[in-house]
Amino acid sequence: MPTNRTVKIIPFQHSYSSLDSTPTTSSVSRWREKLNRMKFIDWIEMFIPCSRWIRTYNWREYLQPDLVSGVTVGVMLVPQSMSYAKLAGLQPIYGLYTGLVPIFVYAVFGSSRQLAVGPVALVSLLVSNVLSSFDASAELYTELAILLSLMVGILECAMGLLRLGWLLRFISHSVISGFTTASAIVIALSQAKYFLGYDVVRSSEIIPLVKSIISGADKFSWRPFVMGSTILAIMLIMKHMGKTRKNLRFLRAAGPLTAIVLGTTFVKIFHPSSISLVGAIPQGLPSFSIPKEFEHVKSLISTTFLITGVAILESVGIAKALAAKNGYELDSNQELFGLGVANIFGSFFSAYPATGSFSRSAVNHESGAKTGLSGIITAIIICSVLLFLTPLFECIPQCALAAIVVSAVIGLVDYDEAIFLWQVDKKDFFLWIVTGATTLFFGIEIGVLVGVGFSLAFVIHESANPHIAVLGRLPGTTVYRNTLQYPEAYTYNGIVIVRIDAPLYFANTSFIKDRLREYELAVDQYTSRRGPEVERICFVILEMAPVTYVDSSAVQALKELYQEYKSRNIQIAIANPNRDVLLTLSKSGFIDFVGKEWCFVRVHDAVQVCLQHVQTSTSSPRTPRLSLFNSRSFSERLNERMNHKEDLSAAEMESGERERLISIDTDPITQPLLARNLHN
Repeated sequence: MPTNRTVKIIPFQHSYSSLDSTPTTSSVSRWREKLNRMKFIDWIEMFIPCSRWIRTYNWREYLQPDLVSGVTVGVMLVPQSMSYAKLAGLQPIYGLYTGLVPIFVYAVFGSSRQLAVGPVALVSLLVSNVLSSFDASAELYTELAILLSLMVGILECAMGLLRLGWLLRFISHSVISGFTTASAIVIALSQAKYFLGYDVVRSSEIIPLVKSIISGADKFSWRPFVMGSTILAIMLIMKHMGKTRKNLRFLRAAGPLTAIVLGTTFVKIFHPSSISLVGAIPQGLPSFSIPKEFEHVKSLISTTFLITGVAILESVGIAKALAAKNGYELDSNQELFGLGVANIFGSFFSAYPATGSFSRSAVNHESGAKTGLSGIITAIIICSVLLFLTPLFECIPQCALAAIVVSAVIGLVDYDEAIFLWQVDKKDFFLWIVTGATTLFFGIEIGVLVGVGFSLAFVIHESANPHIAVLGRLPGTTVYRNTLQYPEAYTYNGIVIVRIDAPLYFANTSFIKDRLREYELAVDQYTSRRGPEVERICFVILEMAPVTYVDSSAVQALKELYQEYKSRNIQIAIANPNRDVLLTLSKSGFIDFVGKEWCFVRVHDAVQVCLQHVQTSTSSPRTPRLSLFNSRSFSERLNERMNHKEDLSAAEMESGERERLISIDTDPITQPLLARNLHN
């Protein structure tokens, strides 16, 4: 129903002459301005982030929680690092090396104060997968694992310095979740040989692993199975109690150490011959050495990118979450640089690739870690173990280390995410299933490639087929919204209002043109209509507020669309384009092509002008005056009428009585489009 609410027309009274001289602020210029404002202390904090918390360290409040959390994570890391080294196909000592130097270096160059860096299960599996063609007992295998650490560090540093971390935003979280879930299953099956007492083939595919487990069933030994299963059950109970009860939180971190103590004690007492042991572990700190075997770099490149991707998506993700919880800012690119430096220095001291650990970082945070000092305390504990305690590790059962790995990766099986995706978004659920299935049955690298490929395909599809909405007016307002979302919104006879919710570029111009042709025919299918009765569409209004970018192909497509509409006596109007889009359309000549009088501040201004011409003529509309290019005389007269409370009412506008209130000025429009102070 018509309403008596008055409608004020907003004229655009800015100058267009200074448009080209108005500077456009780019990300490069903003970064340059930020660098120019930086002081000496800011430069130090950029290259040595630990100086931020060192300068403000509160010894009374921070020292005790940092000590407690550092010791807790250190106790947890010692057995985990040896277990993950075995998973990577390396001797346990290299896990301890990986938990030593990278932690020290990250404490200096890393920006997160709670992230626990070191060996993790997923990266260990990736190392084992890429080196599976080599003999694990050979020195070449170890050298290639160390070389891989150097390559990962260089790539991470390069991406951090070039601020390229955003590239991996195109990989969906559902892909990462599916990949980690499948990898966790493969990791658990790869540890079956330590539980079953016989060798199982090394593979990152589930079918060969299952076949190997079944074929060797006649060699099954019950002693390591009972010991491993018992230790695993104890660890899972401790982890569950540590998560559910605050007063027993320490049990979560004590699980791996408990497994080592129980296993070693049993071996010392009963000396079972059928349970394999870790054996002798070298004592002392790692010596400095440059990685070798550079002729194999080419074969390691794909895994280098894969490990770097895991570091960005997982480690940086949890680091940002912990930073938000503890009230400080974290730069993702600085974080990536810190991880890279840690891996580079680690490779000089016999470490394989390290990254942030979910479980240890969570324990570090829950234990109250305030600064990077907790990481230094953890590294000191590893250093002490290497110097004094390695002889105690000779009798650790291999099944105990396997139980530690299985206990850690059980948490990576993210079935809750699959249920959530099924309920919320079937497309993301499809990505989860495809990535997980291909990783399980065809290997890690193929699984990642397929998952990333589908992610990019969905991104390209969404970009090339953007959302386009037909707008209608909400009753009693001058607000125009999607008619499918707001069924009560109504449209006007002879006018189509379309909102394009994406940038316009070469990939989506054809889709947009096709949809506009469809809307021209089916715009009134779901909405009520008002205004003067006409038999055809006379005007198409493009609401361009969501359009952030227009390229040359899109401009050409708009020109073709205008010519097509013009041949059918349909006029295009543009409403609310932002500054950059309007600048592009102006430079390309499209504004002059369509007519400056058909660019409007608001959709409602465009509708009012179009309503007048629908009422008067459907073939040769007269030049409207309520555009972004209003003449000065018209603006003055309009403001005068507004000051005298002579605004149009919605009822008068919808009934076609606008001409008796505002006369049409027939003088040519000379007012420029944009001003020196134009706002988007």
